[in-house]
Amino acid sequence: MLQPQAQQQAQQHAPAPQPAQDPRHHPQAQQPPIPQQAHPQQAWAGAGGYVSPIPVRPTHLGHALASEWTKIRSLRSTIWTLGVMVALTVGIGLLATLAAGSTRVMDPLLGVGFVGVLLGSLCVITLGVLSISSEYGTGMIRTTLTACPSRARVLTAKAVVFFALALVLTTIATTVVALLDTALLRGPAPTTDQWLRATLGAGLYVALLGLLALAVGALLRHSAGAISTMMGVVLLPMLLALFLQGESVKDLQRTLIEYSVPSALAQLYDIPFLTTGPSGWTPLLILAGVTAVVLGGAYAAVARRDV
Repeated sequence: MLQPQAQQQAQQHAPAPQPAQDPRHHPQAQQPPIPQQAHPQQAWAGAGGYVSPIPVRPTHLGHALASEWTKIRSLRSTIWTLGVMVALTVGIGLLATLAAGSTRVMDPLLGVGFVGVLLGSLCVITLGVLSISSEYGTGMIRTTLTACPSRARVLTAKAVVFFALALVLTTIATTVVALLDTALLRGPAPTTDQWLRATLGAGLYVALLGLLALAVGALLRHSAGAISTMMGVVLLPMLLALFLQGESVKDLQRTLIEYSVPSALAQLYDIPFLTTGPSGWTPLLILAGVTAVVLGGAYAAVARRDV
């Protein structure tokens, strides 16, 4: 009798059951999580990596060109070597013009500038080697490759910046000498082809020599060794030819003279050392082919070797 009464009293005091509510209309219902957009730099930082607050942009060749231009114009070696090159080209050309005098007939008229350009090319060769070998000597190449891991891009930027700078300054210097020769000397008026070969052609030839020196510097990674190698390439064939006397070595002597760098420059000025051999624009094309081969080897070496 007591148990049914106790159960009845407990049911009377128990709270009434609440009706089920739709979670869509409940103000505190848990909402589904909103997907967060990935940070634009997350792809660069990697999954779960650190995202820098500094904006990061993918690099390209333009950045490497700007970096190499900053380097080459801020180095004292650039000012000295190119300054001496311009001084030699213009100064020796002017001295040769004054020594020839206005009473002497010169044919070809622009051939007087040959000696100054030949000596000035040695300065461009030196700068071409130093533009890359100096970074290996000081260890700066590690910083360069850390900032730009693409080694081909680094070498391309160095080659483009150096070649453009050498070409512009050399062409300006040879043009000044050609204008002085035309104004101060007597002789047949040069043709358009002679003008182009004595100014733009000579500038291209010297710039290609510097680019070849840069490629040799990338291969050897040693300033003194690369400069000595390039001086041998420029001067040794002609020196060997002078000591090769005898009928049995006449053909070798002639070949060394015809394809030497001084003879090739002389061909551009229409004052050949020999009547045989490459003429006109052919020496320039030969040097361009040799430079392309050596530069290709430099690309392969830079990509394979460690710093």
